[in-house]
Amino acid sequence: MSPAPAFHPAYFTVRFRCSEPHPAWPAEFAIISAQATTGESWSPEQNQAADRALAAHLSKLELWHTRITGYSPTTLHAEPSWAVELPASRARELGAKFRQDAIYIVRAGELVVVSCDDNREQQVGG
Repeated sequence: MSPAPAFHPAYFTVRFRCSEPHPAWPAEFAIISAQATTGESWSPEQNQAADRALAAHLSKLELWHTRITGYSPTTLHAEPSWAVELPASRARELGAKFRQDAIYIVRAGELVVVSCDDNREQQVGG
């Protein structure tokens, strides 16, 4: 059996920003995007439609969620995402539903990248 593929290097250079201050973040939450997954290219309309669908889905769940943007400090590529208070297993399922390779989980201030296809995860940083 061959080893699981490594995560794309871009997952380890990402930074996050919020447009509004949030003084009380949950102890554990997921960061999920609905944008074109790593290595794919979608039209702006496709990305916007997927993001709206994810936002609508999160609103129906009636869970804490807020807009957060992941970006590359080197390429300046930015990707609107959502921080949502979900357990990792449910967040992985939601990421897979929205065609993502991986999502992020924040646990007690530590950032972890988690595969949506299997249980692989790897520490990214604080």
